Amino acid sequence: MTSEPDLAQHPADTEWHRWAPIGQTLDTSRVPGSGPAPSIAAFELLPIEPMLVPEKPRHGEIDASECGHCKPSKHTIWHDDEWQVNSGFEGGVGLPFVGSISPRRHVKLEDAPIEVLAGLGPVLQRLSEATKAIPAVARCHFSRWNDGSAHLHLWAYARPAGMMQGRGAILPYWEQSMPAMPEGMMNEYIEIVARSLASGGGEAFPNR
Repeated sequence: MTSEPDLAQHPADTEWHRWAPIGQTLDTSRVPGSGPAPSIAAFELLPIEPMLVPEKPRHGEIDASECGHCKPSKHTIWHDDEWQVNSGFEGGVGLPFVGSISPRRHVKLEDAPIEVLAGLGPVLQRLSEATKAIPAVARCHFSRWNDGSAHLHLWAYARPAGMMQGRGAILPYWEQSMPAMPEGMMNEYIEIVARSLASGGGEAFPNR
């Protein structure tokens, strides 16, 4: 296993970083009650920590063999030649469906070849429709951060029908707060998504 290199980090020094209120606790009074359907009663952030550069490497950035997205996984519920969808992670979920979408090649958004990128739109469309095949689901939200892994991936979150408080960027926070649904229910919903995806091509549960 590749050890994490020792980095000589220093505070980032740009016009914005010199302006930023490092060390201060920000006023978050505008957050409660905001958004398309208010769902936050109280909100507090920790003080802003020093922003050090260069940043530490992400998983798979130095050694691609350590990338979790590249390894066969029991959580892969569907794949085709270029893309895969994973779900059913340990610890369970509270929303009807939470999954990750990633290319099977070890690529980042910045260097992914056009043939990989060309398949992303159709996969997102198919996964959105597959997720909405779950009776409880109204919408499928997609998010991308890529701060933890140097392998392109997105997250899919199913917004339950009628859950107006889950509209917009708040839905992942609801997921973190919801109790885990029964395992049998989670597996039933994953089966719906996987079979729906496979009906348009690719293979459901390739590692079973």
